[in-house]
Amino acid sequence: MLTIDRIKQAAQNNNYRYSKHGDQERQNDNLSLIEEKQALLNGIVIEHYADTGRGISCLVAGFTENGIPIHVVCGTMGETLVIITVYIPMPPKFKNPFERGN
Repeated sequence: MLTIDRIKQAAQNNNYRYSKHGDQERQNDNLSLIEEKQALLNGIVIEHYADTGRGISCLVAGFTENGIPIHVVCGTMGETLVIITVYIPMPPKFKNPFERGN
């Protein structure tokens, strides 16, 4: 299981990389690399996902220094944290950064 401590350590040590999709989604929401890292460093894991063929992963909810909520889906490739996708959670999919919508 991917823990928030492991995620935060990887972010602090810059031991992570983006999937092509993850970097594109980050750019689509106009999020900087720094904002994404801020969300990882103060985030919490709100969902864990089983191995569906690409390994286990989890959803981290965190905030930028300016209070922007960010979701980061993380997985691993060996010892390296992989950012699978990054986005700003919004209704109707999410009621708030920590709770799914209808």
